[in-house]
Amino acid sequence: MTSMGNYIQIIFEEREIYNEDFINFIEEYFDVVTCDYTDQGFERYIIYENMNFNEKEFLSAAKAHKISLVPYTVEIMENKNWLKENVIKFEPIEVEDFLIYGIHEKKQPKTNKIPIQIYAATAFGSEHQTTKGCLEAVSYLNNLKVKKDKVLDVGCGSGILSIAAAMLWKEKTKVFAVDIDDESVFVTGQNAITNNVDEIVRVQHSNGYSSAFVMANAPYNIIMSNILARPLIEMAHDLYDCLEKNGYCVLSGFVEDQLEWVVNAHKEYGMKLIKVFEIDNWRAVVMEK
Repeated sequence: MTSMGNYIQIIFEEREIYNEDFINFIEEYFDVVTCDYTDQGFERYIIYENMNFNEKEFLSAAKAHKISLVPYTVEIMENKNWLKENVIKFEPIEVEDFLIYGIHEKKQPKTNKIPIQIYAATAFGSEHQTTKGCLEAVSYLNNLKVKKDKVLDVGCGSGILSIAAAMLWKEKTKVFAVDIDDESVFVTGQNAITNNVDEIVRVQHSNGYSSAFVMANAPYNIIMSNILARPLIEMAHDLYDCLEKNGYCVLSGFVEDQLEWVVNAHKEYGMKLIKVFEIDNWRAVVMEK
């Protein structure tokens, strides 16, 4: 999907935490619902709808279900080449073993680190602190010399973590990348080709761990998931089932206040906390089964 027509963006006012009934309602009412976290750790829900969105029907449905709606804004997003116009022209980033640079760079920056060239867009968080924390975690696992025959990246986004694992471990590994968003699947595949690891990185659409693609290749030595606190917690049991004994996971997408919440959800299934990585208010962790 390289382009899209005009569409509606509904942005709900950020909250420290949303009411569960409100979340369930909007997830059932809308097809495309996203949630991210501000640097202060607040949640923010954003909805994407086509131009047929009927606000009166939406308000009536909320009233019928006795849902108290959070204040929101509605914006019409103009028709555009989505991939082209959302490219982030970021400065090259050095994180542990890696140097990440964008496709806008005319030539590869000089480095003694592993260079990864990325098409980065606003939806994929390529410059985000959680991505940096996960890259630190991947380098940490490399220094532990853990088994890495099969790696799973759940919520691959632009594919940075998948490509980092593939380039760091090369012939020693196979990387399986999945995302619920078709745009992410497309971009990860393109970035794998750009970095000449498309024979190592296999990418497909999957809602978490639910696809036959994920289950057929389990168990994994390493599972990486840089998403959000709530889905990490909801999928903790799935992660445990898909991770081999003595395997490791890298988790991120949450802030300091949510660290204990995420870690404890995985400890309930027998996971052990190994290390915490801190960048500003964001956290990434390594845990072992």
